[in-house]
Amino acid sequence: MMHRDLVRGAALSLALALPVAAEPVTTFTLDNGLDVVVIEDHRAPVVVQMIWYRVGAADEPAGHSGIAHFLEHLMFKGTEKVGPNQFSAIVEAQGGDDNAFTSWDYTAYFQRIAADRLELVMEMEADRMRNLRLTEEDVATERQVILEERAQRTDSSPGSLLSEQMRAAQFLNNPYAIPVIGWRHEIEALDREDALSYYERFYAPNNATLIIAGDVQPDAVKALAEKHYGPLEPSDGIAPRTRPQEPPQLAERRIALADERVSEPYLIRTYLAPERDPGNQKDAAALTVLAELLGGNGQTSVMARALQFDAQVAVYASAFYDGTSIDDATFGLVVVPAPGVELQVAEAEMDRVLADFLETGPDPAALERIRTQVRAADIYARDDVNALARRYGEALSVGLSQADVDTWDEALSAVTAEDVVAAARKVLDRRNAVTGWLTRPEGAPAEVAAPEAPVEPAGETE
Repeated sequence: MMHRDLVRGAALSLALALPVAAEPVTTFTLDNGLDVVVIEDHRAPVVVQMIWYRVGAADEPAGHSGIAHFLEHLMFKGTEKVGPNQFSAIVEAQGGDDNAFTSWDYTAYFQRIAADRLELVMEMEADRMRNLRLTEEDVATERQVILEERAQRTDSSPGSLLSEQMRAAQFLNNPYAIPVIGWRHEIEALDREDALSYYERFYAPNNATLIIAGDVQPDAVKALAEKHYGPLEPSDGIAPRTRPQEPPQLAERRIALADERVSEPYLIRTYLAPERDPGNQKDAAALTVLAELLGGNGQTSVMARALQFDAQVAVYASAFYDGTSIDDATFGLVVVPAPGVELQVAEAEMDRVLADFLETGPDPAALERIRTQVRAADIYARDDVNALARRYGEALSVGLSQADVDTWDEALSAVTAEDVVAAARKVLDRRNAVTGWLTRPEGAPAEVAAPEAPVEPAGETE
């Protein structure tokens, strides 16, 4: 029997040797402004419907943080046609599943179901786009659910609290500083009028993109979309998404959060970094490769080798970057020191490794391996109809085009060592960084909680 790694390697080589076939993608816009993308995949009789609203936590009215995520929950409360909390039950009864999520730049809802049930879920999704019904009881109940969600996911997690505080320090002027779930004191004040005002303004066909991916024909999808979404009235409250931008950052910002629940201290640093720009994805592609080179693999990445194996000052090291956003993104580094190693020692070693990398650049063999892996991951993601829908929906929701989505693989393949070094020198400047330490208070018991994995900034909340 051929070894599993050899089989995987052979498949990888074949995938990368063959030209990347673009998925059959059809786009059109309804008269009321709804953008529609149809992605054909006829391998299985399954379809995914996704509706992406071009509004998120960064678009909320001042003082109403959390309203985007709050409304996402309330969208399951029903309409005149679909009873309270029956939406998901109907989808499940048909053998499908559904969910929703909110980010700073978008809010999305999806159903995955048998292809012959597409009209059913399309009718229900179109119905709740403009016909949501909310009672005071609905609002009060769901507000308490979200407060409990915040308590469980954020307030009870020192790492999440540090990440939230760091993001607020990173963005002084841009609304990306606001947590997607919202600040607790503002969530507590959200009411039915807030929810309906936000809903009526932003949940409209001219502020949405409908993605249909799977075993469908474009003409049939168009007919269904015109039937169910076509009659919906557009909103006159949609305006360009022009947000306050960051002033120049003149000095590094530092945060130290001490919490007795911390079992393993760690440090995390985030830098302001450019996002993927329409028609120009070169910097974002280079930063994507840079993150993989520095900390994408726990055994072979630059930081892992230098900090975990050579200097032995860390038990974990990683890097992360996601540039799919409207405004500036962040590039991040995480280091968990080895037992007995102080945070300042681990940070000094991390900075030494970064300085060496900026001086010498990436190892050519490592760069080629990383480019291959990143490109392979991008190609294999196309094997999942849900991932296909998400790829287009997310990109289109932040202002990228279909061409940007289709050429992302080419941008990754074109990254050179010079591109990586240039991107690193541009971004890895501590004057544009926020460095956070998560520690235990002096004198706190050493073993008070189970180890908590480092918490990277969360981009979405369900």
